Order: sequence, then C-alpha cells, then structure tokens
Amino acid sequence: MNIEYRQEGDVLLPNIKLEEPEGDIGKYGRMRKRFLKEHHRAEYYALIMDMKLKEHLMEINEAANERMDVLEEQLKKQQGVTEALKGQDQMEWVRRMNNIRNQAEEIVLNEIVYQ
Repeated sequence: MNIEYRQEGDVLLPNIKLEEPEGDIGKYGRMRKRFLKEHHRAEYYALIMDMKLKEHLMEINEAANERMDVLEEQLKKQQGVTEALKGQDQMEWVRRMNNIRNQAEEIVLNEIVYQ
C-alpha cells in the first residue's frame, strides 16, 4: 500500500479521504435512521462503523418510494378512483386519493421502514 502523509506540527498524519455516496436519504431514509437509532442501536452503530449508513438509508428510501408508487396504483384500481371521478367530483377524488396515500404509506412503513 502506498499511503501519503502530511506534516501537522511534529506529527505525520495519513491523508485519508472518506467517500460517501452522493444523494439524499429522503423522508423514508430519515424515518429509518430514527427507527434504527431508537430501537436497533447495535445495527445503527454497525452501519456507521462500516460507513454504510447513508447507503443503507438511500436504499430504504428508494425501495419505499417504489413500493408507494405500486401500492397507490393498485389501490386506485381496487377502489375505482379514476380520472373520470376527478372530472365529476373533484373533492371526492381528493378525499379518496388522500385515503389511498395514507393506506399505502402505512403498508410501506410496516413492510420496509420499520423492519
């Protein structure tokens, strides 16, 4: 191994550059982080020590968002929420869409974020 050093006073320190993945951990990543920190401390600190926490949180966020999209589409079909309904009764459409979103999010939190 070829390691470069820099002089800091009387001490030589290795030039170490930590590389983190680029990107945002998002809503579900932040929720997962809080969950791990509060309920699974050993796993949380193991991810930190392995420098894989951000990568893990980004993966959780991506999986949760993809699952949300799939569930919302399935629930819309199941409950008959269409663009025609939106044209007929916009407030009813909004009410149903909010309900669908809440149902999908509850499933995602239990399946992915809080596992």
